[in-house]
Amino acid sequence: MHSFKDLAFKSANFSLEMMKHAESKIIEDLQTNGSTVAVKNLQMIQVNKVIISIGIFSLFESMLQEGLQCQNGFEEAKKILINLGKNDLYDLFVDFNCAINVLKHGKGRSYDLLVNKYSSLPFRIKLPNEDFFNEGDVSEVATLIEVDDKFVLNCVKIIEDVSNEIRTIIPDFYY
Repeated sequence: MHSFKDLAFKSANFSLEMMKHAESKIIEDLQTNGSTVAVKNLQMIQVNKVIISIGIFSLFESMLQEGLQCQNGFEEAKKILINLGKNDLYDLFVDFNCAINVLKHGKGRSYDLLVNKYSSLPFRIKLPNEDFFNEGDVSEVATLIEVDDKFVLNCVKIIEDVSNEIRTIIPDFYY
């Protein structure tokens, strides 16, 4: 198999390009026809971005567990980042790990942690008592994290960066 980071990057880019193409056609159609089907299709595109983000991170966790021969791949990767002194990457990895947990499970510990540091996050989180990220955006779906193209690509970038750091101490770590 080719490296996971390469496949994840190509997969995410391919999917985002296909969705961008579909989205522009739908938006063009909405200029003359405000159909429910078109609105649902825009929302489907947004849900697909969430699914891609969750899937990429979840698959990375299983690869960490296998590659690091451990029960909890994310915790082991975090320990490695701390030991290497990669505090900024550690913080970013924790933030995105929490964001994925919020996308999967909703409100809980991860959500609370992110709410407490919302102003410094590299993505948007819906704060308590907020109903919308962008009121009037018909494509918006009910998530607590705003998942746009940048969020998806940042998930892939973090996976690549964490993997590269692991390889500095475990050269045969295949990702």
